[in-house]
Amino acid sequence: MASLEFDIDKGTILSRIDEVILSVLQQINDNKPPALSHFNRSTWLNVSYNENIGLCVNDAMKMTSVRFDSKQSIKKFTLMMKLLSMIYRLIQTGSFCTKRDLYYQDTTLFGNQTALDEALENVSCMIQVPRWRLHVLATSKGCIAGNLCFHDVDGNYVDCSQTKAGIQVPSHIEGLEHIQTDADLVLVVEKDAIFQRLLSEGFCERMRPCIVITGKGFPDMNTRMLLNRLWREFSPKFYILVDADPYGIEIMTVYKYGSRSLSFEAPMLTVPGLEWLGVLPSDIQRLRLKEDSLIDLKLSDRNKISDILARPYISKSQLLYKELNVLLDLGKKAEIESLDSISTSFLTNVYLPTKLKHGCS
Repeated sequence: MASLEFDIDKGTILSRIDEVILSVLQQINDNKPPALSHFNRSTWLNVSYNENIGLCVNDAMKMTSVRFDSKQSIKKFTLMMKLLSMIYRLIQTGSFCTKRDLYYQDTTLFGNQTALDEALENVSCMIQVPRWRLHVLATSKGCIAGNLCFHDVDGNYVDCSQTKAGIQVPSHIEGLEHIQTDADLVLVVEKDAIFQRLLSEGFCERMRPCIVITGKGFPDMNTRMLLNRLWREFSPKFYILVDADPYGIEIMTVYKYGSRSLSFEAPMLTVPGLEWLGVLPSDIQRLRLKEDSLIDLKLSDRNKISDILARPYISKSQLLYKELNVLLDLGKKAEIESLDSISTSFLTNVYLPTKLKHGCS
């Protein structure tokens, strides 16, 4: 299993950037068009499943060449070289900035945030250093509440139990110190609306000591890193609540197994012990959810299910395999809010307490 070095010093990172620049200069000196090389993040052939980590990069990797003499990649080459210089300066000066800050330093060159994000991940792969070690931080969108206290990178004391609407997940997870929690469980919630509803209905007080967190849809890296750190440093049970649809299930798999594009950073992003609490596709029939609360599967939904069924971890998860096929057979999907068709208090008062007490399935 190939992976990035997570505990790496400043001098080593600068030396690796120096080596890349010297290699480019040597290619030019030899009258060769310069090229950069990193492993291909878009193919499943480079990824395998490790039950202790999640999706990991294989030792034998298919590589991608970013060439200066190619119309298809000259822009990518330019962006990667620009980022190397920006990162070098950040590390030298001990400064940190967000991806958005980098973008606004040269909007004309980068064109859009997506182009910068992709180039940054490729640079991280190329020099085999995780992005947060490159002094580039992602903007957080996740929120957290419950029995958790810490000091952030600026030394501010944060108590997540003293909030009515949740506290934003910090942008510098590695910089958190004096983390304290006595939580027995951590509940990950797909949607902010459900997260806010649980807080307003007193879920944290009723189930304390506990932590509730949301990535507000597809999770950002900081939310995933915080969960990973809680999983590594403490021993609560981890559960997740998502829609009973292909995209909710996709979100669950990203938290638990990781993603193909960031498989090289899986040891710091995944929570292998995460349990899928609900809403399970089998709950649709078991709870006899009303027909008017369900939605027909679209072709894109069926394609997403087929995509998930072909992934490396599917053979190791009987529950995931079974529930995906239940979803296909039903031809219907359900949102978390579909539980309101039973009772508006069913989610908080019955569904979650029962599942947490008696098990997920």
